[in-house]
Amino acid sequence: MKNRNQLFDASGRRHFLKTAGFSLGSLVGLAPALEDLAVQAAETRRPVTFLQHPPRMHLGLVTYQLAQDWNVDTLIKNCEAAGFEGVELRTTHAHKVEVALTKDQRAEIKKKFQNSKVRWVSLGSAFDYHTPDAARLRQDIEATKEYIILAQDVGANGVKVRPNALPKEVPKEKTLGQIGQSLRELGGFGAERGIQIRLEVHGSETNLVPNIKTILDAANHPNVTACWNSNDSDLAGEGFEHNFNLIKDKISTVHMRDLFLENYPFRKLLTGLNEIGFSGFCLAEIPPSTDPVRVMKYYRALWLAYQGLL
Repeated sequence: MKNRNQLFDASGRRHFLKTAGFSLGSLVGLAPALEDLAVQAAETRRPVTFLQHPPRMHLGLVTYQLAQDWNVDTLIKNCEAAGFEGVELRTTHAHKVEVALTKDQRAEIKKKFQNSKVRWVSLGSAFDYHTPDAARLRQDIEATKEYIILAQDVGANGVKVRPNALPKEVPKEKTLGQIGQSLRELGGFGAERGIQIRLEVHGSETNLVPNIKTILDAANHPNVTACWNSNDSDLAGEGFEHNFNLIKDKISTVHMRDLFLENYPFRKLLTGLNEIGFSGFCLAEIPPSTDPVRVMKYYRALWLAYQGLL
């Protein structure tokens, strides 16, 4: 049997046009109208979305600022209400997840997260390793180890650390190397306990991505990763793409400010993360609000929209 395309030969097509009331001239006359209809159809056609394929990345919250006054129960409740999948709990805040917790208290907090829809992504520490004071440096390293044990006990899978400055009296290369060597020790300690070390792109001058790369190279440990921080300094030097590419293979978590900030290329960031197959957490680090869940829902909607998922 002939297929559909073989049913009409040239004479058959002429006969169809004739019996349908068309002539070559009338078709030429209709061309502009047909073109207009095609344009209108293209303009009104809804854009293709990919909601049938959930994004590989996940959205979560840093408790710094927006959630700093929430206890653990409120934090879980609000994240579930807003569709946020995970959290990074910053030290010193009202949820009081600190090293002073007893074994039973740690187990209780772990159970609360296990019974919720919210994943515990990180503990957000404030430790840094740039000091030229050897005694203080050792103190910060040992305090971080206690925090790593806390993360293990409560069910988090990482600890965020940070560089914070470059002391003027010390050569930059020496300080960057010192931070890296400290992280190498912590990387090994964390690896034994299933806790990843996440270096935040943070601090005066240390927030320049080439300096972060130098630190990560000095650490030279697979368990030492980067927490991209969405700083304006990401655009410095040779620009965003260059800086992103410097450490893209080491990014484990991402901090994101308000997505409406037009001076930061959030769409480029999310596109770049998707291109490298990033499957970790983008964590909103945003100011307090009197209507936090509503703000979080808007944030999630914009985060999805930037990826063409909404």
